Amino acid sequence: MRASDVAISMETVTEDMPAREAARILAAQDLPGLIVVDTMGRPSTVLAGTQVLRMALPSYCQDDPALARVIDEAAADVILDGIGNRTVADLLPRNRPDLPAVSADATLLEVASVMARSNVPLVAVVDRDRVMTGAITLDGLLDRMLGT
Repeated sequence: MRASDVAISMETVTEDMPAREAARILAAQDLPGLIVVDTMGRPSTVLAGTQVLRMALPSYCQDDPALARVIDEAAADVILDGIGNRTVADLLPRNRPDLPAVSADATLLEVASVMARSNVPLVAVVDRDRVMTGAITLDGLLDRMLGT
């Protein structure tokens, strides 16, 4: 089985996209992160869902999670207002991890090796020009490897 057999279509984001829109995409796709691509569709990094939370939550909640109790559930709905007018680029960490990528003909063992080495639960599948043609998630890879 090859990477192209396991790859799924996944909506991507660009660095200039509003962070609020990226958060909506992240929630709709039920993924641990989003693949960030350049204007040519080449994957560059991953925007982890935890980065979105980090920018949205008040710093005092991050410093001491017990303080999050002071926010009632009604107010919790507006937490994403903390993102404001930021873009995806604003949410990315300074030391951006390179997004691992494999060719469409990579074996599942190669994909697993690349994913494990990079410690990123997403791998982009790219063509000869490094343009993304699909993605493989950790869940999808394990499902195929375990036959579930």
